[in-house]
Amino acid sequence: MVEDVNSVAHGITNYGMMAITAAFFLVLTGLLWVACFRWFKSIIDGMIKGNAKANADLLAETRKQNEMLNDISEGLRPETLLRVKNISSVYFDLAIEKVCRIIKKVREENHIVDKEATKTKIRTLIENLHEDRNSRFDSFSYRGAHLSSYVNPQWVDWVAEVVEKEVYSDTVNNGRAYTNVHAVYERIKIDFYHRVQHV
Repeated sequence: MVEDVNSVAHGITNYGMMAITAAFFLVLTGLLWVACFRWFKSIIDGMIKGNAKANADLLAETRKQNEMLNDISEGLRPETLLRVKNISSVYFDLAIEKVCRIIKKVREENHIVDKEATKTKIRTLIENLHEDRNSRFDSFSYRGAHLSSYVNPQWVDWVAEVVEKEVYSDTVNNGRAYTNVHAVYERIKIDFYHRVQHV
Protein backbone atom coordinates (compact mmCIF):
# COMPACT_ATOMS: atom_id res chain seq x y z
CA MET A 1 0.00 0.00 0.00
CA VAL A 2 2.89 2.34 0.72
CA GLU A 3 4.26 1.52 -2.72
CA ASP A 4 0.97 2.38 -4.30
CA VAL A 5 0.88 5.72 -2.53
CA ASN A 6 4.47 6.46 -3.58
CA SER A 7 3.76 5.56 -7.19
CA VAL A 8 0.68 7.78 -7.20
CA ALA A 9 2.65 10.65 -5.62
CA HIS A 10 5.48 10.05 -8.03
CA GLY A 11 3.05 10.07 -11.00
CA ILE A 12 1.36 13.26 -9.78
CA THR A 13 4.73 14.90 -9.35
CA ASN A 14 5.88 13.97 -12.83
CA TYR A 15 2.62 14.64 -14.62
CA GLY A 16 1.78 17.71 -12.47
CA MET A 17 4.99 19.44 -13.46
CA MET A 18 4.27 18.68 -17.08
CA ALA A 19 0.67 19.93 -16.66
CA ILE A 20 1.86 23.14 -15.00
CA THR A 21 4.44 23.66 -17.73
CA ALA A 22 1.84 23.01 -20.44
CA ALA A 23 -0.61 25.37 -18.73
CA PHE A 24 2.11 28.04 -18.46
CA PHE A 25 2.88 27.76 -22.17
CA LEU A 26 -0.84 27.85 -23.03
CA VAL A 27 -1.31 31.03 -20.96
CA LEU A 28 1.86 32.55 -22.44
CA THR A 29 0.69 31.72 -25.97
CA GLY A 30 -2.73 33.21 -25.26
CA LEU A 31 -1.16 36.43 -23.92
CA LEU A 32 1.10 36.67 -26.98
CA TRP A 33 -1.91 36.22 -29.26
CA VAL A 34 -3.79 38.99 -27.44
CA ALA A 35 -0.73 41.29 -27.58
CA CYS A 36 -0.26 40.59 -31.30
CA PHE A 37 -3.92 41.27 -32.05
CA ARG A 38 -3.86 44.53 -30.07
CA TRP A 39 -0.66 45.63 -31.78
CA PHE A 40 -2.08 44.77 -35.20
CA LYS A 41 -5.33 46.59 -34.33
CA SER A 42 -3.40 49.72 -33.23
CA ILE A 43 -1.43 49.69 -36.51
CA ILE A 44 -4.64 49.44 -38.55
CA ASP A 45 -6.34 52.17 -36.46
CA GLY A 46 -3.32 54.44 -36.95
CA MET A 47 -3.38 53.85 -40.69
CA ILE A 48 -7.11 54.59 -40.87
CA LYS A 49 -6.76 57.80 -38.81
CA GLY A 50 -3.76 58.92 -40.87
CA ASN A 51 -5.65 58.23 -44.08
CA ALA A 52 -8.70 60.15 -42.84
CA LYS A 53 -6.53 63.14 -41.86
CA ALA A 54 -4.73 63.07 -45.21
CA ASN A 55 -8.08 62.96 -47.02
CA ALA A 56 -9.41 65.89 -44.96
CA ASP A 57 -6.26 67.95 -45.66
CA LEU A 58 -6.47 67.10 -49.34
CA LEU A 59 -10.13 68.11 -49.46
CA ALA A 60 -9.40 71.43 -47.72
CA GLU A 61 -6.52 72.15 -50.10
CA THR A 62 -8.68 71.26 -53.11
CA ARG A 63 -11.42 73.63 -51.95
CA LYS A 64 -8.88 76.39 -51.39
CA GLN A 65 -7.44 75.89 -54.87
CA ASN A 66 -10.93 75.88 -56.40
CA GLU A 67 -11.67 79.22 -54.74
CA MET A 68 -8.40 80.64 -56.06
CA LEU A 69 -9.16 79.32 -59.54
CA ASN A 70 -12.61 80.90 -59.41
CA ASP A 71 -11.05 84.24 -58.45
CA ILE A 72 -8.49 83.97 -61.24
CA SER A 73 -11.07 82.95 -63.82
CA GLU A 74 -13.31 85.83 -62.72
CA GLY A 75 -10.39 88.22 -63.13
CA LEU A 76 -9.76 86.92 -66.63
CA ARG A 77 -13.30 87.61 -67.79
CA PRO A 78 -13.47 91.00 -69.55
CA GLU A 79 -17.05 91.70 -68.45
CA THR A 80 -16.01 91.50 -64.79
CA LEU A 81 -13.46 94.26 -65.29
CA LEU A 82 -16.04 96.24 -67.24
CA ARG A 83 -18.48 95.90 -64.31
CA VAL A 84 -15.80 97.11 -61.90
CA LYS A 85 -15.03 100.11 -64.10
CA ASN A 86 -18.71 101.02 -64.45
CA ILE A 87 -19.44 100.72 -60.75
CA SER A 88 -16.37 102.69 -59.70
CA SER A 89 -16.98 105.33 -62.37
CA VAL A 90 -20.41 106.05 -60.91
CA TYR A 91 -18.94 106.61 -57.44
CA PHE A 92 -16.10 108.79 -58.76
CA ASP A 93 -18.49 110.91 -60.86
CA LEU A 94 -20.72 111.38 -57.84
CA ALA A 95 -17.66 112.43 -55.83
CA ILE A 96 -16.92 115.19 -58.39
CA GLU A 97 -20.30 116.80 -57.67
CA LYS A 98 -19.88 116.41 -53.92
CA VAL A 99 -16.39 117.97 -53.97
CA CYS A 100 -17.67 120.94 -56.01
CA ARG A 101 -20.35 121.44 -53.34
CA ILE A 102 -17.65 121.26 -50.66
CA ILE A 103 -15.69 124.03 -52.42
CA LYS A 104 -18.78 126.24 -52.58
CA LYS A 105 -19.78 125.44 -49.00
CA VAL A 106 -16.32 126.16 -47.56
CA ARG A 107 -16.09 129.46 -49.46
CA GLU A 108 -19.48 130.61 -48.16
CA GLU A 109 -19.60 129.20 -44.64
CA ASN A 110 -16.04 129.22 -43.35
CA HIS A 111 -13.76 131.95 -42.13
CA ILE A 112 -11.14 131.07 -44.75
CA VAL A 113 -8.60 133.55 -43.37
CA ASP A 114 -7.82 130.88 -40.76
CA LYS A 115 -6.02 128.64 -43.23
CA GLU A 116 -5.15 125.82 -40.81
CA ALA A 117 -8.72 125.37 -39.63
CA THR A 118 -9.98 125.55 -43.21
CA LYS A 119 -7.43 122.98 -44.41
CA THR A 120 -8.38 120.67 -41.54
CA LYS A 121 -12.06 120.97 -42.40
CA ILE A 122 -11.41 120.38 -46.11
CA ARG A 123 -9.31 117.29 -45.36
CA THR A 124 -11.97 115.95 -42.97
CA LEU A 125 -14.74 116.38 -45.57
CA ILE A 126 -12.63 114.75 -48.31
CA GLU A 127 -11.66 111.85 -46.00
CA ASN A 128 -15.35 111.33 -45.18
CA LEU A 129 -16.14 111.07 -48.90
CA HIS A 130 -13.20 108.72 -49.38
CA GLU A 131 -14.20 106.41 -46.50
CA ASP A 132 -17.85 106.41 -47.59
CA ARG A 133 -16.79 105.28 -51.08
CA ASN A 134 -14.53 102.60 -49.57
CA SER A 135 -17.40 101.23 -47.49
CA ARG A 136 -19.48 100.96 -50.67
CA PHE A 137 -16.57 99.34 -52.53
CA ASP A 138 -16.47 96.65 -49.82
CA SER A 139 -19.70 95.25 -51.30
CA PHE A 140 -17.89 94.34 -54.53
CA SER A 141 -14.87 92.13 -55.15
CA TYR A 142 -12.41 91.50 -57.95
CA ARG A 143 -9.89 88.64 -58.02
CA GLY A 144 -10.93 87.62 -54.54
CA ALA A 145 -10.32 91.04 -52.93
CA HIS A 146 -12.72 93.85 -52.04
CA LEU A 147 -12.51 96.84 -54.38
CA SER A 148 -11.52 98.98 -51.39
CA SER A 149 -8.21 97.09 -51.24
CA TYR A 150 -7.27 98.68 -54.59
CA VAL A 151 -7.86 102.21 -53.28
CA ASN A 152 -4.91 104.57 -52.86
CA PRO A 153 -4.94 106.66 -49.64
CA GLN A 154 -3.02 109.42 -51.46
CA TRP A 155 -6.21 110.31 -53.34
CA VAL A 156 -7.33 112.34 -50.33
CA ASP A 157 -4.21 114.50 -50.66
CA TRP A 158 -4.72 114.94 -54.40
CA VAL A 159 -8.31 116.12 -54.01
CA ALA A 160 -7.60 118.26 -50.93
CA GLU A 161 -4.85 120.08 -52.82
CA VAL A 162 -7.24 120.99 -55.65
CA VAL A 163 -9.96 122.07 -53.22
CA GLU A 164 -7.54 124.28 -51.27
CA LYS A 165 -6.35 125.96 -54.47
CA GLU A 166 -9.93 126.67 -55.52
CA VAL A 167 -10.99 127.95 -52.09
CA TYR A 168 -8.01 130.30 -51.92
CA SER A 169 -8.14 131.37 -55.55
CA ASP A 170 -8.39 135.14 -56.10
CA THR A 171 -11.39 134.76 -58.38
CA VAL A 172 -14.41 132.55 -57.83
CA ASN A 173 -14.99 130.49 -60.96
CA ASN A 174 -17.25 127.47 -60.57
CA GLY A 175 -16.55 126.27 -64.11
CA ARG A 176 -12.81 126.21 -63.47
CA ALA A 177 -13.35 124.47 -60.12
CA TYR A 178 -15.46 121.79 -61.79
CA THR A 179 -12.81 121.28 -64.50
CA ASN A 180 -9.98 120.98 -61.96
CA VAL A 181 -11.94 118.58 -59.72
CA HIS A 182 -12.97 116.54 -62.76
CA ALA A 183 -9.32 116.36 -63.87
CA VAL A 184 -8.13 115.08 -60.50
CA TYR A 185 -10.87 112.43 -60.42
CA GLU A 186 -9.91 111.31 -63.92
CA ARG A 187 -6.38 110.86 -62.57
CA ILE A 188 -7.83 108.90 -59.63
CA LYS A 189 -9.85 106.67 -62.00
CA ILE A 190 -6.75 105.89 -64.07
CA ASP A 191 -4.76 105.09 -60.92
CA PHE A 192 -7.59 102.86 -59.67
CA TYR A 193 -7.83 100.97 -62.98
CA HIS A 194 -4.06 100.41 -63.02
CA ARG A 195 -4.19 99.08 -59.46
CA VAL A 196 -7.07 96.74 -60.28
CA GLN A 197 -5.29 95.30 -63.30
CA HIS A 198 -1.72 95.15 -62.01
CA VAL A 199 -1.77 94.75 -58.22
